[in-house]
Formats: sequence, C-alpha cells, structure tokens
Amino acid sequence: NQYYLNLTGWRKDSRAFTFEFNQRGHQRYVIGEVNAADGSIRHLVDEQTKTFIYYYNNFRYDLDDGKELLWISERDGWRHLYLIDGTSGQVKRQVTKGEWVLRQVDYVDETNRVVYFTASGFNKGEDPYNLHYCRINLDGTGFTDMTPENGNHRVTFSADRSYFTDVYSRPDLPPVSQLKRTSDASVVAGLQRCDVSVLQAEGWQMPEVFCAKGRDGQTDIWGNIYRPMHFDASKSYPVVEFIYAGPHDSHVDKDFKPAHHLVSKLVELGFIVVSIDGMGTSNRSKAFHDVCWKNLKDAGFPDRIAWMKAAGAKYKYMDLNRVGIYGWSAGGQNAMAALLFHNDFYKVAVALCGCHDNRMDKIWWNEQWMGYPIDASYSTSSNVDNAYRLKGKLLLINGELDDNVDPASTLQVVSALMKANKNFEQLYLPGKTHSLGGPFEMHKMHDFFVKNLLGQEPPEWE
Repeated sequence: NQYYLNLTGWRKDSRAFTFEFNQRGHQRYVIGEVNAADGSIRHLVDEQTKTFIYYYNNFRYDLDDGKELLWISERDGWRHLYLIDGTSGQVKRQVTKGEWVLRQVDYVDETNRVVYFTASGFNKGEDPYNLHYCRINLDGTGFTDMTPENGNHRVTFSADRSYFTDVYSRPDLPPVSQLKRTSDASVVAGLQRCDVSVLQAEGWQMPEVFCAKGRDGQTDIWGNIYRPMHFDASKSYPVVEFIYAGPHDSHVDKDFKPAHHLVSKLVELGFIVVSIDGMGTSNRSKAFHDVCWKNLKDAGFPDRIAWMKAAGAKYKYMDLNRVGIYGWSAGGQNAMAALLFHNDFYKVAVALCGCHDNRMDKIWWNEQWMGYPIDASYSTSSNVDNAYRLKGKLLLINGELDDNVDPASTLQVVSALMKANKNFEQLYLPGKTHSLGGPFEMHKMHDFFVKNLLGQEPPEWE
C-alpha cells in the first residue's frame, strides 16, 4: 500500500541495490537493501509511528558503500541524526541529541567523520526557531555552534570550505555580516552592519519579537508584532493576524525585513498585524508538531489567542475586540476556520485560495497530517461541513485557474454557506491561478478590513 517506492541506486560493488518505501498514510517509512544474488530484502531502516513521519525532512547519507548510513529521525521526540549499521540495520549511535531540532544537514566530511548542519532551539532564552550553523563528529563528540550570536544565521562557504561568511539578523535586528574561519569558527573580520537610522527617523517601527505561553500555560509561543509608522500608543488599534498554519514548516519571519508585501501596506492603513507559530507547526518537538494530527482545524488557535491576549494585556492599544485574520492556501483554510470555530475572538476574515476540505485537495499534503484511510476527522476539520457555524464578516477570494488547490474547494464552501443562509462575500478571479497577491485582490482585502474593522468607508478607487 505504497505512497511511493523509489529505487535509490546500486552499491558500488554491485552486491545490492537500495530502495525507499513510503507507506500511504505516512506512518511507516522503510529503507531496504535488495541482495542482487538471491533477491532477499533487508530493512536498514523501518521507521514507524502512531501519528505521522515527517518525510519532507528525511535525510539519508550512505557511508563507505553502505557499511553505515546517516538517518534523521524523531524517534526520541526531537529531530536528530542517527548512525545506522549498514549490515544489521541497528542503530550504532545517536549522533545528535537534546531538546532541540536538527533542521538540515549541509555537508558530510567522510574523511574526518564530521557532519555540518543547521539546528535551532538549544540556546535558552533565544527564539527557538533561529537557525544556527553547527558541526559534530560522527561519534557524537565535539558539538560546536559555529554561529553563537543571537540571531537567524545564513552562511556561505568559500570554495575550499576554509572560510565562510555569516550573515545574521532578527526581525528586530538589522543584518550583521562577518567572515569566519571554518576550523575553529573564529571571527576573521567584521564585514558590514546594516544601519536603519534613516528609516527610523522617517517614523518606521521596528517589528517586535514577542513570546507568550500557549494553551498549556507552559509552552513558549513565538511571533512578531508589526506597528504602523508614526505609531501612537495613546490610540487604539484593531489587530489583524496574518496566518499560515501549514504543518510542514514554521512560518513566522526570523530575518530582518523592513518591508513585507503581504503585511506592510495593511499595517500602514492603521492596523497592528501579528504573525504567530502555534502548536501543530514544525521545527519544535514531535509532541508540538503532533497537535495537527487528524486535527487541521486546530491550527494552533488556542495558542494564537492566548498569545494575543498576553500581548493585549501588555499593550493596551491592541484592541482585541476588533480582531481580523487573513491567509493564503492552507492559511485560507485557517482564516475561514477562525470564523467557524473561534468566532468569539475573530470577527473578520479574508480567505484566499483556501483548501477548505482536506478530502478535496492533493493527497501528498493532506494525508501527511490527516492520515489514511479517510475517517470522520476529515469532516470535523472541513470548512464545508462546518460552514453553518459561520459568524462574522467573511471574504472568500480564489482564482478560476488555481493550479494548486482545486477552485471547486472554495465553490463547495460557497454552496454550503448559501444552504445555511449565511451572509458572506466572494471574489472569483478569472484567469488567476493559485498565486494570489496582486494589486487588485490586495486592494479588495484592504478595503474589507478598513470597512469592517476600522469602521470606515474605503475611499473611491482611482
């Protein structure tokens, strides 16, 4: 019952070839080796879980013609690297360990048995999503954070990997670049430090990285707060959340970005915009991620609401009686779901090109989180089946030629809303694909929030 079966190459001595098997439903993943002489199969890895295997982030590297292999697994509750014996399939050792996440393997130095990778979450008090570049020996010793500065790091190596440039920033820290030596991660030279003083002199507001406890009162939830130019703390501002709760990643910006085309214009109309990574998204623990399992309607909303209430308690100018939400694709599903399942908090939503029913969309994404075979959980999370719950102001936007999410997904929602006698607005765009964010639809979205959250009639279009 395969989702896919990939042949992944012959051993150099032709004794065997390997394959990778992903069972439909994504709860079992096998790396197998087929003996060329007799056709017998050995399992080198047989990963199984009661929820889902996050196969998007799989990493496998065969050492010494398959005598060993490196494999990423979340079997201890965190995403880490394991060294597997290529003869027995047994784990020789867990190379990385701890309550942090290995994000991506960059380079394996077979000669010196060192692996280089990005990771996050091991610096207490720092945003746990910040990428750091690290190395470790394959025997599990010598872990080194080569970029310890508090920030999100992007590195580029010289051709011989003797040196690398490290550019790090945060939403509240303009980029800093430096040259480092690979051997000991020492700083050879500072290169540049971005100066935004002129921008700030014009009234631009630095985004704020904000942390608050989630639904359990213990887990840290992280997000960003964006305020308009010439911000006045004595005024009251409606709050709009920019949401994307797709479980395949975390989605809040971690780099410095003085302008964001999906956020900045809305901010300057007089809104405070927030973006948050709630439970059910990736790059934290397996338990944090598993909240989405058969439960995409959750979308981290209990964490998002708790986060906004904490921010509102600290900043009285954030008016939590006027909260809107918008998002694209999976974020479109989330935005509408806010008015179905949390309409005591969210009042206005704009859902663009939403995948509103997970039985309607592509299996490689939906079955990763909702499982297979299809069961009642699909209906429970469906915006179509729950359309009768709608309260608040809703604008649906989708393209006639959507090449990612079937446009019929939005039309099914429209039909269900009509049958439930619900009032809503729809913008159906001829000739448009899944890539929505052009000036026309953005203008319509901005007008919708101005009218329904600011309580103002938008000006006539020129």
